[in-house]
Amino acid sequence: MSAGRILIVDDEPQIRRFLRIALEAHGFKVVEAARGEDGVAKSATEQPDLVILDLGLPDIDGKEVVRRIREWSRVPILILSVRQAESEKVAALDAGANDYVAKPFGIAELLARVRVLLRARLDAGRSAEPAHLAFGDLHLNLASHEVALAGEPVRLTRKEFDLLRFLAVNAGRIVTHRQILSEVWGPAHGEDVQYLRVFIGRIRAKLRDDPAQPRFILNEPGVGYRFLQDQAT
Repeated sequence: MSAGRILIVDDEPQIRRFLRIALEAHGFKVVEAARGEDGVAKSATEQPDLVILDLGLPDIDGKEVVRRIREWSRVPILILSVRQAESEKVAALDAGANDYVAKPFGIAELLARVRVLLRARLDAGRSAEPAHLAFGDLHLNLASHEVALAGEPVRLTRKEFDLLRFLAVNAGRIVTHRQILSEVWGPAHGEDVQYLRVFIGRIRAKLRDDPAQPRFILNEPGVGYRFLQDQAT
């Protein structure tokens, strides 16, 4: 049985060949496109479960590919690019990409990111936002706004809960500072990054989450945060 269909959009034949071999060895079906326009078209005709997308394409920029796919599809998009500047990562994620891996890359990490995005899509298919989320010994009741850690209640303010909920619902996905601030506090607060850091610090303290060895909230420097999904139950 296929593990899923993945569309690779990259103009480098050697990268596409390397990815095809690795992905097919893990049970995935692979579709390829060498240009952005072709990638947009195949994202519709081939109905992939995930798109791996380069930014430096010969016809249109990868960020434009993301924006055009996002006009009609929520398929997970994993950026795989040599561009390592924080501004490029933020722009791609703000355009609608779900994750970002810089070249050169390790195939084990890439496959792990692919599995996380596919699990998140499967969970989203079951329910747009379930009433209850569990990550190891951390439990969130989204209906009653209750949080428990190791069976003990965690007291959060309304904004702290809203922030934690947004991160947890997007578990496994990088969410940018702007995305978080706009969602939780409104578009007018999209640049209040220091304000966000203060709230993240409060939540980490209440969850006993060490930033140096995080169990729940991982900092993506200069970009945003990722709620760790590995221990989701």
